[in-house]
Amino acid sequence: MSGALFFLLIVLAVIIVILILSLYIVPQQQAYIIERFGKLHKVQFAGIHMKIPVVDRIAMKTNMRVNQLNVKLETKTLDNVFVTVVASTQFRVNPENVATAYYELRDPAGQLRSYMEDALRSAIPALTLDDAFARKDDVAADVQKTVGIEMARFGFTVVKTLITAIDPSGQVKSAMDSINAAQREKEATRQRAEALRIQIETQAAAEAEKTRLQGEGQANYRREIANGIVDQIKSLQAVGMSIVDVNNVVLFNQYLDVLRSLSESNNAKTVVLPASTPSGYQDMYNQITAAMLTASTSGDEKTTTVKPR
Repeated sequence: MSGALFFLLIVLAVIIVILILSLYIVPQQQAYIIERFGKLHKVQFAGIHMKIPVVDRIAMKTNMRVNQLNVKLETKTLDNVFVTVVASTQFRVNPENVATAYYELRDPAGQLRSYMEDALRSAIPALTLDDAFARKDDVAADVQKTVGIEMARFGFTVVKTLITAIDPSGQVKSAMDSINAAQREKEATRQRAEALRIQIETQAAAEAEKTRLQGEGQANYRREIANGIVDQIKSLQAVGMSIVDVNNVVLFNQYLDVLRSLSESNNAKTVVLPASTPSGYQDMYNQITAAMLTASTSGDEKTTTVKPR
């Protein structure tokens, strides 16, 4: 009885060991490649699975998460400028081609790096330095398309490719900075010249408007004076004065106005007049009539002091 129980325990222990060796768990985002007698049997994804001990074995545990590879290389642009290009590509194993990815490529990262470098050395030399900066996204898209087609044959999917840096040499950077500074200074000079032109035009327009207004004011002033003289003549004629007497009165008033203006002028001068003025006005009238007419039209106010002779 005891021998049968012992045998039963041994059988039970063997079964437990076989079950333990047969069961295996595949974690999330992983895939196990199962081989049977050295030949691909199946690919198992996340979950609990069974295999035949000794007959089946786990050949490879493949990570299904996205990996990133950074590539840095030096190449030349179309305008013969050497630049250092830094590119990053994200790739992963295609779930439908796990076995192909395992059996076809021994070093996927190294193979991907070679494809990336070859694609970049083909894309960058076809562009000038300025175009390489401006069309960086286009270059990344072309590289991703080219590399993606090649890596798809081996069971890999290229998710995204980015050109993270395009660095020319220090001398080229300095030259580019100088060019940009010169262009900005040229634009600033153009803007300053335009502002100065607008200022000059505005000042000229203001001066022209000022002159026009002054001319209109002077014309209105002289018009009012003429109207006043006409009104004065009409008033004197209305009280019975002859035209000769009226002219004498008007000229004498103008004479007094001129003397007042001379006396108020800051540019002091000395004017010598006959001592008989104003009682001898008739004697002086014929002498200064022409001069008074000239002075009244020229408006030259240069004397202020009047001394009798």
